[in-house]
Amino acid sequence: MGSCNACCHRLPRTLLRSSPSLFPSSSSSNISIPRRIHFPFCPPKSIRNIYTSGEHFTWDDVVQFAHDDSSDVLRGYFDKVTLCNRNSEKQSEFIPFMIEGQIVGYVHNRFSLNLQRYKDVFMLLEDTSGNSNFGCHVALHPVLSSSEDRTKAVGNVIKCLGENLIPGIRNELYPVTSSFGTPEFFSLERAAAPFFGIKVYGVHMNGYVERDGEKYLWIAKRSKVKSTYPGKLDHLVAGGLPYGISCGENIVKECEEEAGIPRSISSTATAVGAVSYMDIDGYRLKRDVLFCYDLKLPEDFIPTNKDGEVESFKLVPVTHVANIIRNTQLYKENCNLVIIDFLFRHGYIKPEAFGYLKLLKSLRSGDCT
Repeated sequence: MGSCNACCHRLPRTLLRSSPSLFPSSSSSNISIPRRIHFPFCPPKSIRNIYTSGEHFTWDDVVQFAHDDSSDVLRGYFDKVTLCNRNSEKQSEFIPFMIEGQIVGYVHNRFSLNLQRYKDVFMLLEDTSGNSNFGCHVALHPVLSSSEDRTKAVGNVIKCLGENLIPGIRNELYPVTSSFGTPEFFSLERAAAPFFGIKVYGVHMNGYVERDGEKYLWIAKRSKVKSTYPGKLDHLVAGGLPYGISCGENIVKECEEEAGIPRSISSTATAVGAVSYMDIDGYRLKRDVLFCYDLKLPEDFIPTNKDGEVESFKLVPVTHVANIIRNTQLYKENCNLVIIDFLFRHGYIKPEAFGYLKLLKSLRSGDCT
């Protein structure tokens, strides 16, 4: 196929108050689990979502919101799913990114104009398959035939584009594949992944403690100096899935780095499924699949962060975590999906709730391949 110059010309160019600490934390000397908690303050509905920026809330704020029950049981959960699946109507603005005849991603038609400056790396070719509204697809130059050559060439382009176009470059590579478990075509800078719309896979683990028939989740508060979602609430353990490591081994590695969980414990983590989402934000298209794990921890275990990415941990009753998910924006957005999945599987969300099946299905709104 030849270069599609006519197609290139068709691309559009305009295109609160504090309260005593009620939950045990990783910095507490007393880790006993409270059997009953009385909250002196329940924030009014009008201020539930004030804390949308991670740097501006404390554990005391989390405690206050944790007991804020909602009469509309599932609405808050649906809101969190929507946060991860925005602007689906804009899919038509993206052009397929193809390698060796397979779609590996999608590039926004306007962002593709930046790539056309690097003609020895990227090409815009005619597309007769009907996969593109623009009649074109993005491809790599045929001279780039090996994974190593592609990784180096695309990496150099990303460095040239710089932070203005691709913010948050961190020199961490993700594999580019057509689907999970298939051969890697090349590796791509993590920050650039949504600009090329590649499938990204991760592992997220809910670490919980059980006592007297009640479950408690260890939750993390991200470091305020993190480049992404600083200060937000997070899972006990989570991370992207690099090339060449299995999901199970990645969980063991992340457990050690993020929470100080030894292999003797982390190796008992149970794979329980996956959630997926598709989010469009400007030129960025996120097509993420998160493999979910549960790990039942000893009652006396206290997590300790080793890689500097977590500020602190807290042990919170699952029922209160559910309220935090429903009524606030304190959690990193995709963590909400994994915890909602946990609530389904452990019986906290029941079929009697209106919208049960619709919510369950929505947790896999993305392409689970």
